[in-house]
Amino acid sequence: MLIQRGTDQGDGVLRTRLIAAIAVLGLLAGCGGKLNPKNWFGRSKQEQVQTKPKDPHQLVAQIVSLRADRTPGGAIIRAVGLPERQGYFEAILKPLNDEKPVKGVLTYEFRLMPPEKPTDAGTRRSREVLVARFVSNQSLQGVRVIKVVGQNNRRSVRR
Repeated sequence: MLIQRGTDQGDGVLRTRLIAAIAVLGLLAGCGGKLNPKNWFGRSKQEQVQTKPKDPHQLVAQIVSLRADRTPGGAIIRAVGLPERQGYFEAILKPLNDEKPVKGVLTYEFRLMPPEKPTDAGTRRSREVLVARFVSNQSLQGVRVIKVVGQNNRRSVRR
């Protein structure tokens, strides 16, 4: 007696799923691992970069005075700083925020170069350093306050 197996719908679904699973595994094997979640972003690449040298200017210890004098075409900002010891040089008022006011405040850092060799503290007057910077009317548009920042304090002047 011959027994014939009937075609059940369950067998067709199982066969379809098995064929689909084999096809997916074949595709994954042929992708070279590109669909592997561990390497979605690919391999890293090295690029050479040039870093800007660190600014050797240091913040002055204390801002002693600040004033802004009106001139034709703008203003001259003058500040006197007091470093911890004698011999500091090359003072600058370094603008912050690309010399653009933030909420009407134009901010600078009082920076200077330290002496190359150890120096004495000396008297207060012998340590004072004066720095000045011209600021154009264009840069002063919308400015209500000019602020100069040191290491231990800051000073500001208002229009």
